[in-house]
Amino acid sequence: MSKIIIETKVIKINDLYNDSIEYACNILRKGGLVAFPTETVYGLGALALNPDAVRRIFEVKGRPQDNPLIVHLSSLGQLESVAYLEPRYLNIIKKLTPGPVTFVLKKKKNIPLVVTAGLDTVGVRIPAHPVAQRLSQCAGPIAAPSANLSGRPSPTDAKSVIEDLYGRVECIIDAGESAFGIESTIIDLTKEKPLVLRPGPVTIEELNEIFGEFGGVEYYVPKSNEKPLAPGMKYRHYAPEKNLSLVEKDKISDYANKDVLILCTRETYEKYLKGAKNVHIIGEFGKPYTIAQNLYKSLRFVDKSSYPEAIIEKLPEEGIFFSIMNRIKKAVSKQ
Repeated sequence: MSKIIIETKVIKINDLYNDSIEYACNILRKGGLVAFPTETVYGLGALALNPDAVRRIFEVKGRPQDNPLIVHLSSLGQLESVAYLEPRYLNIIKKLTPGPVTFVLKKKKNIPLVVTAGLDTVGVRIPAHPVAQRLSQCAGPIAAPSANLSGRPSPTDAKSVIEDLYGRVECIIDAGESAFGIESTIIDLTKEKPLVLRPGPVTIEELNEIFGEFGGVEYYVPKSNEKPLAPGMKYRHYAPEKNLSLVEKDKISDYANKDVLILCTRETYEKYLKGAKNVHIIGEFGKPYTIAQNLYKSLRFVDKSSYPEAIIEKLPEEGIFFSIMNRIKKAVSKQ
C-alpha cells in the first residue's frame, strides 16, 4: 500500500444521487482527486478545466508530462464544449457512445495544455458506466488516466486502486469490477482517414465496418522518438515488478512445475499443463473477453505470488486478442 500523505475516503456507490456521489463531486469542484469506476478500468480524475488539479494527477501517479490525458464527459453536448466535432463523424460518434471508445479531436481553448501534453488535440470519451457519467454530469468534464501508479497494471476494482493510491488521493469510489478490463479504444479523427492509436474493447475489425464509408481505419504505430498522441502509445505500461516473459503456446509445457508462475488460458492448461501446480488461469480462449477482464488482476497477482518470475502465453493478434496482446507486449520484460 502507498505511503499515506493525505486522508483518503473510500466510498461505496449504490445510489447515483445520494450523499456519497455528491461528496465526490465536491472534492472534484475543490480541486481534489477522485478515483472512479468506468466500464474499462478505474480512472483517477480531476476537473479538466482546472490545470492545477490536473497537474496533481501527474505528480500522484509519477506519470511522464508528455503523456496526454483523456477527458471524460457525460453527453455529446459536453463533448462539444471542449472539442471541435466534424459533422461527417457525428453519426458514428453517436453510434459508439456512450461506451469504451475515445476520440481524438481538435481541442477548444478552454482545455488546458497540461491535459493534452501541449498538443492541440484532446482525447474525449463518454463512458457507459453510470458513476462516471454522473460524476462528469454534476462536476464537469473530468481528465483521467487509469487510477494506478505509472507503469503498474491498470486497476479493474477498488481494491487495486487502494493498493496504489490510498493516502495519495482524497477519494476512491468502489462500485465493483470493471466490465471490459482493458482501456478504451482510441481513434484519431483529425486526420484524413481515422487512425486507431490504441486498440481496445471495440476491435479494429468492428471499426472497419463502422467507418467503411470513410475507407475504414488504420492502426498507427508510433516511432520510438515520437511524442505520444494518446495514452498507451509510448511508455512501458501494465508491468509487474517481477520479470515477465512472453512464451509460445506449444513451448509453455517446458515450464510445468518449475519455479516460475505460468499465466495461460484454461484451454492451454487443459492441453499442455494438466496437473501443474504453478499455473494461474487468465481466462478462456473461447471466451476472449474473460481474458481482457482478468488480465490486469493476473499481472498484479504475479507480484503477490511466491514465484520469482512469470511467463505469459502468447495469443493470436486479431480481434480482441490484438488489443489484449497490445497490453501484454507493453507488460513483458522480454519476448
